[in-house]
Amino acid sequence: MPLPQQKFREAVFQILYSQDFAVGSEEDIIALMMKELQATRKAMGEAYARVQAVMAHLEEIDGQIAFASTEYSFDRISRVEKTILRLGLFEILFDENIHAKVAIAEAVRLCRKFGTPESSQFVNAILDAVFKNGTENAPITAEPQLI
Repeated sequence: MPLPQQKFREAVFQILYSQDFAVGSEEDIIALMMKELQATRKAMGEAYARVQAVMAHLEEIDGQIAFASTEYSFDRISRVEKTILRLGLFEILFDENIHAKVAIAEAVRLCRKFGTPESSQFVNAILDAVFKNGTENAPITAEPQLI
């Protein structure tokens, strides 16, 4: 049975978050997630493929986060918030099957589950700013700029 979309997004978030700490083999990560979430190999393979797609656009996504974050420098954003922002921006910018407002709402939901009460407001503000202002004015840089 395939994973519900919310559970799939949580699996993608967890795998993406783990990439900040250590890179394990694809098989090890898939096996661990299958055990933890009691999901099929196919579902976890799809989640891992989504993580790889996010990682392929990481430079551009991080540039967008740094540009939109006017209160905090990129380095001060917590790993949980940064990971949720990366997933949300990937869905807004690169996934034509997910409407931007759904991506924002789901990012806020992830914040409420995995972050702090304040993180949902911060993530909502960043994603909303990118969505409303578009991406044409944001720089794409190799390193996120400090604002």
